[in-house]
Amino acid sequence: MTDVELVDWDAPGPYRVAFSTRLGGVSEGAFASLNLGILTEDYPASVVENRARLCAAVGADPDGATMAWQRHGATVTRAQSRGIVTPGTVYDHCDGLWSDEPGRAMLLLTADCIPIALARAGEGAPAVGILHAGWRGLLAGLVGVGVRALGVRGLTAAIGPSIGPCCYEVGDEVAIPFREAFGDDVVLDGKLDLWTSAERALRAAGCDHVDRFDLCTSCDARFFSHRRDHGKTGRQGVIAYVV
Repeated sequence: MTDVELVDWDAPGPYRVAFSTRLGGVSEGAFASLNLGILTEDYPASVVENRARLCAAVGADPDGATMAWQRHGATVTRAQSRGIVTPGTVYDHCDGLWSDEPGRAMLLLTADCIPIALARAGEGAPAVGILHAGWRGLLAGLVGVGVRALGVRGLTAAIGPSIGPCCYEVGDEVAIPFREAFGDDVVLDGKLDLWTSAERALRAAGCDHVDRFDLCTSCDARFFSHRRDHGKTGRQGVIAYVV
């Protein structure tokens, strides 16, 4: 499983947190190679193998892990063990998961939206959360809901790979509310800076420390990108658990 390429976050505590790339899987064509999205046009068996490879790479139990049916909203749910390698598994409708149970791995998928990881960094029992934050979720307050789920004080966060301000062109229907919510400078020359918007949302919600990777999924060929690939693409993700 050494071919699985990850972007690791050195979270402060007993945590394993990683952002996946598209490298190290078995899928082919537009979904090559570590596609984690079973609702794409990829072969389900390939996606199952890719998820198993990801879990092996981070030391997670795929049968004890869980995912979500993501809705671009602001719902965050405590993770329940459902498994992530059986097609047809029913998951919660949400865009955030959290857990304080050791070994309970959680996976959320992205293809331009921001994967965000949250971790308790000293106060209370260890707990970790993950968020799938697109522009709708950020405006709906997903970050604040996620922070409150873990407890407002003593949190640290990481903003993973997503489409960057170099590539994310938006219209006024997105630009205007983002300027109002996060500052005029988050939209320049018609391009939205999701990274800065998410960081400001995290700090406003009470995060003590925010790490940013500033890796653009549209620019960087190591990642799937819904916008760059005109919708026919795979999904990478963020996976996390308390060790």
